[in-house]
Amino acid sequence: MPLLKDIAKYVRSKNAGPFWVTIDIFCEDEPTFRQLCAAEPLKPEALARLYGVALEHVAIFRDEPLKVIKISFPRAVAQGSTQDADSHAGQYFVPLLNMPICAPTPE
Repeated sequence: MPLLKDIAKYVRSKNAGPFWVTIDIFCEDEPTFRQLCAAEPLKPEALARLYGVALEHVAIFRDEPLKVIKISFPRAVAQGSTQDADSHAGQYFVPLLNMPICAPTPE
């Protein structure tokens, strides 16, 4: 089964203010975008479990023209606090890279 890192064109994470993280998944084409929009590991329930946040705090935005999926959720600790191990939120995307993504269902 292919992994997200093998399918997505580019994946990154960054701060969305001092209290939120955003993960961007860029797709090469429309079929890949549709495949990733439907992927179970990128559903709110799976993301809430993976990142240890409440389901109601996971926000997913899909930008069809740009073929980008944006995932946002609150940080566990505020940016720059003494407990913050990733001040720029640049490594939050890493756990997603090895997520298996099912092949698209033939239409």
